[in-house]
Amino acid sequence: MKYKFLGNSGLEVSEMCFGAMSLTGKDGWSHIANVDQKQANRLVDLALDSGVNFFDTADIYSHGNSEKMLGKAIKDKRSETVIATKCGFRMKTGPNSDGLSRRRIIEACEASLKRLDTDYIDLYQIHSFDFMTPLEESLSAFDQLIRNGKVRYIGCSNFSAWHLMKALAIQDNFGWERFISLQAYYSLVGRDIEWELIPLCEDQGLGIMVWSPLHGGFLTGKYRDNEKRPENSRLKGPEDALPFDKNKGFKILEELDEMAQDKNITIAQLALSYSLHKQGLTSLVVGVRNASQLKENIEAGEIKLTSDEMQALDKISEPYKPYPQWYFDIFRKERNENFK
Repeated sequence: MKYKFLGNSGLEVSEMCFGAMSLTGKDGWSHIANVDQKQANRLVDLALDSGVNFFDTADIYSHGNSEKMLGKAIKDKRSETVIATKCGFRMKTGPNSDGLSRRRIIEACEASLKRLDTDYIDLYQIHSFDFMTPLEESLSAFDQLIRNGKVRYIGCSNFSAWHLMKALAIQDNFGWERFISLQAYYSLVGRDIEWELIPLCEDQGLGIMVWSPLHGGFLTGKYRDNEKRPENSRLKGPEDALPFDKNKGFKILEELDEMAQDKNITIAQLALSYSLHKQGLTSLVVGVRNASQLKENIEAGEIKLTSDEMQALDKISEPYKPYPQWYFDIFRKERNENFK
């Protein structure tokens, strides 16, 4: 297992992060998985034995079950683990029960600490940008949690580039603790963050945690055009997954299938390995239902891809270039010609 510093911090995390959304219990999110505590304990132990030290969850996952089960699974191994969780979504009915007000953040943190059965959270993240609450209020609350010893580091998830840069500017202006990470979606069928967010995180010293690097299971190869969808899969088909160009997606699968066969690895391993080779990405958050999936995903970290293989996958999955990116290409070309 390889380890990287998370952003400009001194926190070392494994390049594979155990996504605990699949820890559901009997009354959890059955559309995601059906993992009980005994299974959760085994999966966490296997992850730790394989060198994984990074575990990501959220208060909303199975309405708190994920945090509770993860807390029990790591109880005697807390010092070996880096625990990340998130807040921001609604957990109960009534006012002041969602969003990122100071009151909500502090209450959510206390509740997560209790469910995780720990004295501190290593990485506390905003789950999604809140369009209703002033950023200053939210960020001051996160800073206070660090000062109170409840949280070690802070990060965010599902921010646009301007949201993130505005937040960092506010933190710098007030001398508050800065985000060290962004958790964002990225996969071979969705490389949008390459245009703005990856360059921003590299410039500002944030690590990137990737959620859904297999695009909800599509990049395992189990979804095939005009084929019956697996009954036990999370999704009925790619049309129910995160939005993406399906025609392009199936072409990517064909390329992955051929390359994976040549390398004697699975399509999923190849897709994960591709993301691990991309500059600017720190850790992949992978969710698993069983030990074989966990083992398969972890082994992807040992796969080496040549520059030719990366270029082939880059080409087949090249994302649409939005404005002003295509304009910058014209400007750069003209500038380069002037300096020849």
